[in-house]
Amino acid sequence: MAERGTGRYVGAAFITLNREIRERLWQRVQEYSGPAPEGIKRPATQWVKPGLVGRVKHMCGEEHLRHASLQDFREDGT
Repeated sequence: MAERGTGRYVGAAFITLNREIRERLWQRVQEYSGPAPEGIKRPATQWVKPGLVGRVKHMCGEEHLRHASLQDFREDGT
């Protein structure tokens, strides 16, 4: 996940969506697939270009996401 506006990598999130939404997300991930951000090395990670906005539940007060889970997503600008 990246911070909106700056694009700064802030961590990963578990996907906690129902099957229908997970399938819709996977289609969008395939469309927006892209290279890893510069300096980030995480094997077996699917990187996505900007264009999808996720609603993430996480513990507050940390610089990076902690115990984060993706609750929903939408395309940017919708």
